[in-house]
Amino acid sequence: MTYQTHILSNGLQLIHKPDTSAVAYCGLVINAGSRDEADAEQGMAHFIEHMLFKGTEKRRSSHIINRLENVGGELNAFTSKEETVVYATVLNEYFERAMELIADITLHSTFPQKEIDKEVVIIVDEIQSYNDSPSELIYDDFEEMLFEHHAIGHNILGKAELLVNYTTDDAKRFVAKHYSPQEMVFFTLGDINFKQLIRWAEKYLTTESAPERIPERVAPTVYTPSRREIVKNTHQVHFIVGNRAYDLYHPKRMGLYLLNNILGGPGMNSLLNLSLREKHGLVYNVDSNYQPFVDTGMWSVYFGCDVENAAKCEQLVYAELQKLREQPLPESSLKKYKLQLLGQMAIGSEQKESLALSYGKSFMRYGKIDDLETVRKKINAITAEELQTIAQEIFQVEQLSVLRYI
Repeated sequence: MTYQTHILSNGLQLIHKPDTSAVAYCGLVINAGSRDEADAEQGMAHFIEHMLFKGTEKRRSSHIINRLENVGGELNAFTSKEETVVYATVLNEYFERAMELIADITLHSTFPQKEIDKEVVIIVDEIQSYNDSPSELIYDDFEEMLFEHHAIGHNILGKAELLVNYTTDDAKRFVAKHYSPQEMVFFTLGDINFKQLIRWAEKYLTTESAPERIPERVAPTVYTPSRREIVKNTHQVHFIVGNRAYDLYHPKRMGLYLLNNILGGPGMNSLLNLSLREKHGLVYNVDSNYQPFVDTGMWSVYFGCDVENAAKCEQLVYAELQKLREQPLPESSLKKYKLQLLGQMAIGSEQKESLALSYGKSFMRYGKIDDLETVRKKINAITAEELQTIAQEIFQVEQLSVLRYI
């Protein structure tokens, strides 16, 4: 894969993937997310992501909104456990405008208290809306179980009772501590001259002072499995089971990624979908998820079903996990699953916004980007015996935590 990189004098990294499209994609990945919050500032990373759009040293919020929209572009952002990402989509001729705007809102936001007071109401509404969706809320509650007493288990949206007290000084303090250029990657995908891109980056992304962030992340402590039931008075039973899993740098990470796709990935032919939905007709949706972090990871299976079917569904999930632990997949089946995953990845790579975002995050974590051919070789090298070993490590019944909403 042909891509170009550069490091600015303040330590901020650039990565550019040339493309012949008339549309350019760019953004800034900041190595700061909800796991970097203290207990008393839960929700701060997401709160700041919202506030980046509310005013800088030279722009009001209306100017930020209109800067790209007036030329048909888009500006967006999201917060995860370990990153905050601000990104834009524009026609190539407006690329400089997009880069300058992203630089302005991430490096020069002022967080006016008047805007904070308005935005907090919106975020609290977002939290309340989320609380009304048990199929989404259960993931947050489960993460708190899996990583009890650790910041990585915190809800990204935070707590309303804390949010309402946040001030301009609180926001500025968090940004000063965590928005260090050495912990940022600016990514681009488009028909942009790289030398010109570097000149623009030096103009807009080079800060006068670059405080060096001292990493304070501590890996989660010893894990103790637990089982909990929460009365939500929902029409359905919502069920999630899972375990801690491999981190981003673990040699078995790709194997678990493949195994998870086989078990409960997006395909209608996943083992769980074939069993719970197609064969027994007990659920509308069942899926499994694997999320690796820098020093840990989590894997889970979720389904929602009628109360009378809950015990049977749980039994069927455990049965599929047992098969994967006890029997290596037949070679013909494994070959089919590998082809499926590689096809999904190739098709996904045609969605250029998602592709650009993946470049930025991959470069932040690994300092490189693997092309599809490299990934194909890694996936094809995985054996049925390796997948069985992974299943025995991650799918151990004694190590599984369970959460039910009833």
